[in-house]
Parts: sequence; structure tokens; C-alpha cells
Amino acid sequence: MTATTGGTNGSYTAADYTDFAHTGPTTLAGRYLRRFWQPVWLGRELKAGQAIPLHILNQQFTLYRGEGGQVHLLDFRCAHRGSQLSTGWVEGDCLRCFYHGWKYDATGQCVEMPAEDPSFPSKVRIGSYPVEEYLGFIFAYLGDGEPPPFTRWPEFEGDKGLHPSCVPRACNYFQNVENTVDQIHLAFAHSEVAPGTAPARFRDLPLISAKETEYGIVQYGTLSDGKPRVSAHLLMPNCFMDQGVPVAGSKDAQFLQANLAAGKDRAGPPLHINVVWRVPVDDENHHQFAWRFVDVTGEAARRYNEEWPERERIRESAPTYQELGDAILAGKLRLADLDIDTFKKIQVQDWVAMVGQGKIADRQHERLGRSDTAIILLRQIWERELRALAAGQPLTPWTRPADLRALFEVSGAS
Repeated sequence: MTATTGGTNGSYTAADYTDFAHTGPTTLAGRYLRRFWQPVWLGRELKAGQAIPLHILNQQFTLYRGEGGQVHLLDFRCAHRGSQLSTGWVEGDCLRCFYHGWKYDATGQCVEMPAEDPSFPSKVRIGSYPVEEYLGFIFAYLGDGEPPPFTRWPEFEGDKGLHPSCVPRACNYFQNVENTVDQIHLAFAHSEVAPGTAPARFRDLPLISAKETEYGIVQYGTLSDGKPRVSAHLLMPNCFMDQGVPVAGSKDAQFLQANLAAGKDRAGPPLHINVVWRVPVDDENHHQFAWRFVDVTGEAARRYNEEWPERERIRESAPTYQELGDAILAGKLRLADLDIDTFKKIQVQDWVAMVGQGKIADRQHERLGRSDTAIILLRQIWERELRALAAGQPLTPWTRPADLRALFEVSGAS
């Protein structure tokens, strides 16, 4: 997760330090996000010998898998006449342009030009970018210079219950990042389905507090019993982690209940964690990449992993959650009238909440309150990091939490 040192650019103004929404390659927020490994595609959706156009972080690329299975990332266009490279042919670990047959290796070096002098190819190179395929995602490093060490999650490796997924959101990514540390919305936007947030609970909304950590932000919610509870973790800059608390009666709840005894050396139920990245496609759309993890093995892990495709089929079945959300925003439907699967309903509720802010939220006219403590802290940290990046000063060396189970035990709450 570590970021590298920034570079000076005297053209930035004070407004750029608080512009988290725009992520083109020359913006501060865009440069900052590019200093971290980001998930960019689902590995299962890229077949051997396939090339696709990839639009991510306001840039276009060519993503392809060599005939031997290795994934590669190159610039979007051929250096010859600017044709789209993804329309060409994969040959071994190389990619040949459809238009005139120029052939590039995985480093972006042109290695063959059928109609040109043999001395010409060595003079032509396009951009290539480091990639890592890991636990179902293809990650890429799109920043300048050498990438930071790739962060691994050994707890999730091997024979475990783990499902990687990707869903689109038709709004700016930072609206979803802020939604990460907005616990109060659970009691309203998800009041019908979220545990402990039925309408009768509105009288006991949590008092929100948050603090900076070595990985980002931890948020606490304190109810009337006076006990602070960890509600969410923000892993800088755009990754969210929470303990999967399944909705009562849902398939998740049934699954975990049936596997409480999994791992007799383990106290309590299996560790159930969601890790979610919000990655810009452009300034008005983003992808939500998620790992859904439960610490079971063997037959229990197999059943968990096999259940997820069915959940995704339900989520995408007509009318899709996007179509339902858009109909509600247009006043053609009411959330209260939806009689659909709980998992799909949560997707609709989040769509309505975030897309309903507009494609890019207008933060200049917001009126924040005490329940927005974590959002305020998030913006302060981002502004600090963007200022450092603009000035060429060292950036905070964020590190992945070492003990995932301990993250959800309250200690040092403020």
C-alpha cells in the first residue's frame, strides 16, 4: 500500500488540494491514486489469447493475456497510425496490430514491422505497465517510476472461501469512498435490511468518532450503552474493509451459522471480511472491486464460492439494480415498493444514495455535522497528501494491517 515520494508542480493551486474527484493523469488526485497498485479487471473475464480495451483512471489501455496465460498491459494505440491495439492478434506473449501488422512484446517494444526495413522496429516502443494477477483480480501500477512492493493478503490465500467481484457505479468514485466511512446512512438508506438498524433504532443512533491509523482511518460508533464499536476501516487511499455482518435470514447468515464450528482452534465464528476498492473509470463512473472472504476451508469453502455466481445472477437479472435505481431517481418507482432479493435491494439502495448526489457531488454547498467526523478526517488526510505530492515532499507510508481479526476489537477508541 506504500506510496512513493511526490513531484513538484508549480501550476497547482489551493483548489487542487481539495479536488479529490478529478483523476486524470495530470491532476493531483489522479497522480496520487496512480502511486498505489489498483485492481483494474477480473481475472476470470480475460481468456488466454484475448485482448481488450481497458478504460481506467481516465486513461485508455490495452489489456491482454498471452497464449501461455500471462497478463500484460500496454498503451491503447499502435505507434504507427494510432489504431486500437485490442483489435489485433495475440501471438505468444506479443500483440500484433490489426491495421498493418506491427508487433509489440510485453515491454511495449516493437519487434516486427512486416512492410518496413528490419532496422525500424528497434526504434519504436510504446508504454507498458506492471501488472499482478492475484486472488482473482488483475492489479496494475500506473504511476511513474518503480512501483511500490505489491501488497499480499496471505489470510485469503489457499483453500478459503473467497469471491472476487466487480460492479459498476454511475457516479464519481470519491462519493463511494466517503460512503465507506458514513455509518449513519446504514440506519436510513438500509434501514429495512441492515442488522440493528430497524426504524425503531433511530432513537439510538451511534455517536461517531474516527482516528488516523498506520493504514488510514478507523471509525467507531458508540450507542447509548457507552461502548464504542468498530464500524469500518478505510485503507488509504480508496480501499474499504469491514467485518461481514450478514443480514438476518440471508444466505450469508445461514452459511455462517452452519459453519460456526469451522476450525476448532479458532475462537468464535469464522472471520468474515469484505475488502472493497473504489477505482475511477472516468470522473463520472467507477468500478467497485470486492473480495468477499470467509475463513473456512474444504467443503465449506467450496459451497461458499459456488453460491456467489447465483447471487450475481440475481443482482444482474432484469430489471437490474442499476435500472431499478435509475427508475427510483426518476420518480417512477419507490424504494418502499421493491419486493426483491435482499442482496439486490442493498445494491439498489446504495445506487440511489450515491448516484442521487449527482455524477460528481457538489461539496462546496454541503452542511456537515458531527456525524460526519470520519468524512471530515478523510478529506483532511487526502488534502494533506495532495499538498505533499504537489510540493515534492514525502507521502505517508501506509501499511496493510497486520492482524485482521484484531481490527474489529475496540481498543483506543476516541
